[in-house]
Amino acid sequence: MGWSRAVFVLCALLSGATVSAHHAFSAEFDAKMPVKLEGTVTRIEMVNPHGWIYIDVKGPEGKVVNWAIETGGPNALARRGVKKGFLPIGQVVIVTGYRAKDMSFTAAGDNVRFLDGRSFSVGGSAGEGFPGAAR
Repeated sequence: MGWSRAVFVLCALLSGATVSAHHAFSAEFDAKMPVKLEGTVTRIEMVNPHGWIYIDVKGPEGKVVNWAIETGGPNALARRGVKKGFLPIGQVVIVTGYRAKDMSFTAAGDNVRFLDGRSFSVGGSAGEGFPGAAR
């Protein structure tokens, strides 16, 4: 096998891995299942292709559940002014978004609001099937 063919095969394999790691909103989340969660931030992961915010939410019976909130990737968030350190661990927030189809404690985040009223968008970008992505 020549070098050019080997490079082509390697590029094809690498690009396939990237595509399979990314998913459309509708593959995992349901736009007909909006959620509004109030909880305490426990962890933040600013990673590609999507970031994550984890919050402890107290349910109606008093049981605390750790929700995983998917956000846009670090670059998408930075373009909106959301950067590393924007959300301190222990901060109480209200998150709106859409629940995972499998009914796990996972949601695609749309907006995060602080109790003082400040808020910012963390949702998916246009073209991913995220409700309101074209706004």
